[in-house]
Amino acid sequence: MFPPQRRDLLLKILNDRKQISVKSLAEELEVSEGTLRTDLKILEDEGSLERTHGGAVLPRSNSHEFRYFSRSDLNREEKSRIAIAAAGLVRKGQCIILDAGSTALELAKLLVDFDYLTVVTNGLESAMELNRNPRVNVILVGGVLRPSSRTVEGLLGKSILSDIHADFFFTSAEGFSLEAGLTDFSTHESELKKLMAENALKVVALLDHTKLNRRSIATSVKAEDIDILITEARADPDFMNRLTKINVMVAE
Repeated sequence: MFPPQRRDLLLKILNDRKQISVKSLAEELEVSEGTLRTDLKILEDEGSLERTHGGAVLPRSNSHEFRYFSRSDLNREEKSRIAIAAAGLVRKGQCIILDAGSTALELAKLLVDFDYLTVVTNGLESAMELNRNPRVNVILVGGVLRPSSRTVEGLLGKSILSDIHADFFFTSAEGFSLEAGLTDFSTHESELKKLMAENALKVVALLDHTKLNRRSIATSVKAEDIDILITEARADPDFMNRLTKINVMVAE
């Protein structure tokens, strides 16, 4: 089992049991306790869990401030529906920007069948997916590869982005609220997303119901700078009714 797969499994187990022990999991997964401690340290740095003496627990959260521990396998059906709706906005010959989120990856899987697109992204998985079609021009934004992920972040790609004039920027976030806009746990990630948003004609937020009316640490895009918000049927209707200045699409 590769380290990223093992860490995904750790999060699934933690999600089910609410707390985990290094000693018992080392026996269960047949890996060393040192390896598991390294995994837990990486996951804690991502904000996916909190380490305790001898193990880990779910991150403390509430309805307004939180650290998420979900991976791309969670809410996949909702993300897929949102991606389908987003793909309907894209036209041949356009230039679009994708963030490195799991919903953007679902969108990339649909865009691979398009012809003559230019796609700018900091997501390695999205880039590799789109690179299967030689008629899709893929530009990978340079930066620092985040540990245990396939995400490039930081501002090393600033010069590339400054020369890009994209039609759409498709992005998700750890949370969205009217007060804070789109927010993420990583300040490096949010700064990169700010640059992406600045170089696109329209910003499209891809948010399943779990991301709404929540906020994390760093704002990437203010609410007033979002042109289109695509969500799904489980979104809170009371919150959605407050989005009077944003073009909202509900994916069926």
